[in-house]
Amino acid sequence: MANIHAGLGTSHIPLLGRIIDIGDSAKPDWAPVFSGFEFTKQWIQKQAPDVIILVYNDHATTFDMKFIPTFAIGCAEEFKPADEGYGARPVPIVKGAPELAWHLTEQLILNGFDMTVVNEMDVDHGLTVPLSMVFGQVEKWPCRVIPLAVNTMVYPAPTGERCLALGKALRKAIEQFPAELNVQVWGTGGMSHQLLGERAGLINQPWDISFMDRLKDNATELAKISQEQYIRESGTEGSEMVMWLIMRGALNRVKEVHRHYHVPVSNTALGHIIFEEEELP
Repeated sequence: MANIHAGLGTSHIPLLGRIIDIGDSAKPDWAPVFSGFEFTKQWIQKQAPDVIILVYNDHATTFDMKFIPTFAIGCAEEFKPADEGYGARPVPIVKGAPELAWHLTEQLILNGFDMTVVNEMDVDHGLTVPLSMVFGQVEKWPCRVIPLAVNTMVYPAPTGERCLALGKALRKAIEQFPAELNVQVWGTGGMSHQLLGERAGLINQPWDISFMDRLKDNATELAKISQEQYIRESGTEGSEMVMWLIMRGALNRVKEVHRHYHVPVSNTALGHIIFEEEELP
């Protein structure tokens, strides 16, 4: 059967994709940001996942005010990088895993999650930047990816409790897939930031660090945080952190093997964490 033994959380800051694309990641201003992913690049080679379920939020690229699904899963053979106004990023086309994606969709719906099936969509920085941060500049992505888009853009967003439960249901569905696959779940977004309004530029470092501290052993506590509290404490875009709970819900007892936090990146806090499952006694 398919299995899952590790996952990660990371910000998906669009500027970092631009820095990678123009070859500036080693420059002094940016080296402290990217150095925190050197461990990750070595780690992912050892992990060698076959499929990544990448949880992200679409930034009005595929979905707009005409159509906003709460949870959407990409079931296509491939997903092209989106043009977000400056042309598509020069990164490989994302190859999907439709057989697994359809299996997950069926099992999740049967378990009470009303997933929106998407058979054609372009993927924006929310998905491609995490891939670039972890895998670097490559001719093709070394594994297949299932996009799982979550609405964190328009009120009301799904609750933390719902996201944590979705992660648990994902794990169950993964383990019911008959093929032998090494699967990871990545939760992306955040950390604290606000792009518009009177509080534009807000970064709440204590909040971010507390969130990462509690994610390992107190995810149930984090799941009780409301969207309003996210916005109040971490900015309007800080509520993206709810997607990390999907990743955490997909894992059992874990150990933290890596953490990276840097402020500021543009006007955003960057957070990154890696979990591996611990063997039960």
